[in-house]
Amino acid sequence: MHLLLAAHADGAALQRLTHLGAPDPDAPGPRILSAAELPAVVSALERQRPRWIWHRTQDWYPALLAAGVELERCYDLSLCGAILAHSEFTAHTAYARATEKLTADDDVQQPPRALQPPPPPADQGALFDAPGPRATARHSPEELRAEYAAQQEALAGVAPDGDRRRQRLQLLLAAESAAAMIAAEMQHTGVPWREELHERILADYLGPRPAAGHRPAKLEALTGELRRLLHSPALNPDSPQELMRALHRNGIEVKSTRQWELKESTHPAIEPLLAHKKLARLHAANGWAWLDAWVKGGRFRPEYVVGGVVSGRWASRGGGALQIPRQIRGAVHADPGHKLIVADASQLEPRVLVALAQDSKMAAAARDKDLYAGIAAQGFGGDRAKAKVALLGAIYGATTGESGRLMPQLARTYPRAVGYVEHAAREGEAGRTVTTRLGRSSPPPSERWRQSQQSATAEEQRRADALARSRGRFTRNFVVQGSAADWAACWLAELRRRLRTLRAGGGPSGELVFFLHDEVMVHCPVDAVDACVRAIEESAAAARELLFGRIPVEFPVSIAVVDSYDHAK
Repeated sequence: MHLLLAAHADGAALQRLTHLGAPDPDAPGPRILSAAELPAVVSALERQRPRWIWHRTQDWYPALLAAGVELERCYDLSLCGAILAHSEFTAHTAYARATEKLTADDDVQQPPRALQPPPPPADQGALFDAPGPRATARHSPEELRAEYAAQQEALAGVAPDGDRRRQRLQLLLAAESAAAMIAAEMQHTGVPWREELHERILADYLGPRPAAGHRPAKLEALTGELRRLLHSPALNPDSPQELMRALHRNGIEVKSTRQWELKESTHPAIEPLLAHKKLARLHAANGWAWLDAWVKGGRFRPEYVVGGVVSGRWASRGGGALQIPRQIRGAVHADPGHKLIVADASQLEPRVLVALAQDSKMAAAARDKDLYAGIAAQGFGGDRAKAKVALLGAIYGATTGESGRLMPQLARTYPRAVGYVEHAAREGEAGRTVTTRLGRSSPPPSERWRQSQQSATAEEQRRADALARSRGRFTRNFVVQGSAADWAACWLAELRRRLRTLRAGGGPSGELVFFLHDEVMVHCPVDAVDACVRAIEESAAAARELLFGRIPVEFPVSIAVVDSYDHAK
């Protein structure tokens, strides 16, 4: 059963649809519900295991969770539409063509579309950039129904190699929608956070909590030392402009205040300056103001943004959920009688490359061992460090320095793996798009990028070549990072399903409370640890098979069962 939820002036409009998006002939009209009625009605309908269809999961699911209603599955029109509009698999469909025309010319008249997928980002190299705020729009049931029908039509039109590509794209849409539910559930549950431990950590690093508007004692002491050593009595080391002027006046000729550049100087002010930068970063990012704003009732509840990066990786909005620094991880602590299970997929992106390229020799190197050690034994005389530099250089496009020197050896030993990313780079340099395993495609080049390639002078040609190489580095990494994000989404969805099954069976289970690219954290009672560990490992194996079938490539998961996050690694 497919149930559409749309916003309505009186609360919500609920409508049954066929799997293709037509109104269900047995219940053709929307049912109007008040906000007060909605949780009970949704809870009763959930017993029939419907697929809920809505504009954005974040618009509906948090309120339902707050009312005690947990759902099994959904279809997020906004997330799925963004994938279908830009995927190579559906590029020839009317759905994608309409989006392309609207992006190119807002005045072109097109059939009505309730949701317009976002245009490709202006910065085509924004592989790691997080999104800005997004407004919530209200759409009628008919608009959303038409949008769902259009998306299903686009999915049905996948070609060539339609069946296989369609299955992959369906998997991606299901995993992306499940991820949106997981993000809402993790925000609702929150990361277990001991405020008194956080306070103690801050006191150890910075000194007692200062009065509002004042520096902590240890930062104030370092500021005084810097003023003395740099002969600048009024220096504010938090001001980059003031700091650069003070450094230059003292003969420290640096172009920035980055750590690696400062370390090249032997001036006595450098050591306290580096210490100041480290503590100032902690104070600004996760100090007392952050603690007061973001941790309530022993839980940290950030907003996660699913698919917030063009490769499919998550981002977060507020609170820095994806950047919990090591200094404060001790505050992430299990409740009494509980444990934290922290699991990360070891060397995920390199192993994804092995599977994508179907490189049997590199697969053998990765079997039952550390991937880099296996590569080192096969082609780098046992030098693991060189093997790691070479392989990561191939994935990220580092073709100069040590990576560039080692690349020929890597290419000779593993021509299929290196050839795969090299092909992706050439596609990007030529202005074409590349696609992840499940069908998420890279943004096309911007019009400014295309114009740059129409060079006339030698100087313009050099600039155009540099821009082309930069785009090649982007597409080279996109296919690997994006396919790793595909795998991680399936891992999360499978793990959520298994944890729900444990709860439904009446046994002890845990809750997903944190996710970072290739790492998950489950908070569970002590007697549920073994079952949750099995669920994590089985979900990783299932994700591998969902993406790649039965292949001889392992995706091992490192697991730590701890009381606090700082003990996990």
